[in-house]
Amino acid sequence: MVTIAIEDLHVRLGRRDVLQGLSATLRPGALVGVIGPNGAGKSTLIRAMLGLVPLAGGKVAIDGEPLARLHPRALARRVAYLPQGQTLHWPLTVERLVALGRLPHLGPMSRISAADESAVQDAMARADVTDLASRVATELSGGERARAMLARALAVGAPALAVDEPLASLDPGHQIDVMDLLAREAHEGKLVVAVLHDLTMAARYCDRLLLVNGGELVADGTPQEVLTADRLRAVYGVTSHVDMAGPLPFVVPLERA
Repeated sequence: MVTIAIEDLHVRLGRRDVLQGLSATLRPGALVGVIGPNGAGKSTLIRAMLGLVPLAGGKVAIDGEPLARLHPRALARRVAYLPQGQTLHWPLTVERLVALGRLPHLGPMSRISAADESAVQDAMARADVTDLASRVATELSGGERARAMLARALAVGAPALAVDEPLASLDPGHQIDVMDLLAREAHEGKLVVAVLHDLTMAARYCDRLLLVNGGELVADGTPQEVLTADRLRAVYGVTSHVDMAGPLPFVVPLERA
């Protein structure tokens, strides 16, 4: 199990303060959605949490250990990462692409073991890309490629998973499949952190939401606590219809406020 503690996080990119004084503790067994308008700092938060951007202030700890002390390979075995909008340059088959997720477990001259092969097959099945195994990944549609990339992250077998806009390019059916998968991973004991733009999906599937705006954490709580019409007006600048009472909550933006 993995717990990530973020304390007074500051990130500056160029001359711009992207994150300012953000603090949160993310614990296993929960699907945590990171939401907010474009440019709010959501992706930067995920990258800072994984040591992929330098900190101007504050600290991040993984299971109580400062992030700076963790070897990148050890960190990769603890937190699998799916960035947004990845571009493929090499004509690998989907199966070989997914197998790259096992690299954190392999030494410089190691070969993939039977256990690694089993993890790859399991990840492809969970991401619904088994039938694409022999296809060349660069020839896939955007949605197929997104699912293959998710399978690569799942193949790591890490106890925590950070995914940035995992629903991009997916049709509605596969969006539901991916959110079902992320929720199941979390409820089986993993920490899952997902940057999301679809507020209805966030409302239905997430156990906790972090609402980021202007680089600051403006709300942190359950979807019912965070997704209020007044807060969406203040943060997104829209009026909205919010129904959190039914078995399938939904959030519908109506018009610019």
